[in-house]
Amino acid sequence: MDTDTTTLPAPSGLPPSDVAHPKAIKSYVLRAGRTTSGQSKAFAELGPRFLLPYQNTLLDAPAAFGRSAPLILEIGFGMGDATAHIAGVRPNDNFLCCEVHEPGVGALLKRIGEQNLHNIRIVQHDAVEVLEHMLAPASLDGVHIFFPDPWHKKRHHKRRLIQPPLVAKLAARLKPGGYLHCATDWQPYAEQMLEVLSAEPLLHNSAADYAPQPAYRPLTKFENRGLRLGHGVWDLVFVRRP
Repeated sequence: MDTDTTTLPAPSGLPPSDVAHPKAIKSYVLRAGRTTSGQSKAFAELGPRFLLPYQNTLLDAPAAFGRSAPLILEIGFGMGDATAHIAGVRPNDNFLCCEVHEPGVGALLKRIGEQNLHNIRIVQHDAVEVLEHMLAPASLDGVHIFFPDPWHKKRHHKRRLIQPPLVAKLAARLKPGGYLHCATDWQPYAEQMLEVLSAEPLLHNSAADYAPQPAYRPLTKFENRGLRLGHGVWDLVFVRRP
């Protein structure tokens, strides 16, 4: 979670915010990166269908997806490999995916075309603002947050995404029985996640502590590399109380 008072620039292709929000929760830190020609082509050809504009009004999910189906929010999908895999193995669910990193958005659009996926929509905007302004209470069937930046240094722990204010917002937007699935490969962050999620009164843990890796979540290249080096991976799956 970024609590700096500096206003970050808007992602490429988005208008800058008219108002700064000091000490606001943010779901991202902008990273440098180059959009490839293939990603640029995907933006041009698939963006009009699969990119949704950020708006200050509630999302009409059935209209956006062209159907009514369970709605899963993903925060920060990186280059989109896991997202595309999950959408492929869960075709009956709709996936609303937030990412500000333009090459990552382009990469997921490219995968959507290559894999002929129809159940993904992308908002290239800060997920916290999407959560606050586009999603109504009890509108989500699930939330995925996979491998958020662990901010290893102690003085940077305040920047971690999984903090009580955001978890409260997420829990409020889950339907009763909906789930929040987080994963990390940094044990101290896993411990913080477990503490924060366990303290949210609207959620209960689906496991005694850490959950088995759900079958739908694939091992990423980064994760496989970490496992070869002896690093652990921790999944947490919490469920919204009735």
